[in-house]
Amino acid sequence: MSRYPTDSEAREAILDCGRRLYERGLVAANDGNITARVSAREVWATPTNVSKGFMSADSLVKLDLDGNVLSGSKPSSEIKMHLAIYRRAPDILAVVHAHPPTATAFAAAGIPLSKSTLAETEALLGEIPVAPFAPLGTAELADGVAAYCAEYKGVLMARHGVCSWGSGVTEALFNMERIEFTAKIAYMLGQIKPPT
Repeated sequence: MSRYPTDSEAREAILDCGRRLYERGLVAANDGNITARVSAREVWATPTNVSKGFMSADSLVKLDLDGNVLSGSKPSSEIKMHLAIYRRAPDILAVVHAHPPTATAFAAAGIPLSKSTLAETEALLGEIPVAPFAPLGTAELADGVAAYCAEYKGVLMARHGVCSWGSGVTEALFNMERIEFTAKIAYMLGQIKPPT
């Protein structure tokens, strides 16, 4: 059996992840994007300007790792970031980008999340660093985030949001949820200060 999901499995996983992100307030309006790798050279992605809570299978976009659209319309403007992660780490099969409020506050303040905040964080997530700021949709942003994917399970994106990844969409989503949960606990402990 292949380690990659089928097209149908990947599309259903993306739709389910999008609903969960939206219903849990980890994205607002049309924010965020999700991808799932289905072969060494192909991924399914969320479309641009569509709420993650209201996508359909027909709205998803299939691309190759060079960004060429194979099926569907236009992917998210952050597709470069997803593709850079897949090119750098062949074992990553899913990427989720969202704007969970508490973790995004840490990203805006430039404060990484320490793995020592909770025992569960240390065991299941590890440290979540902050990638330097780069303009949205740029190669600079894509390369800046992808630089962390081999060593970490996610990254805070300075003045932007959060990106997580995993061996499948569910794992990438769970890493996003863990990042936000850790940020909430860290916030309650007073570990965030406004940027100067």
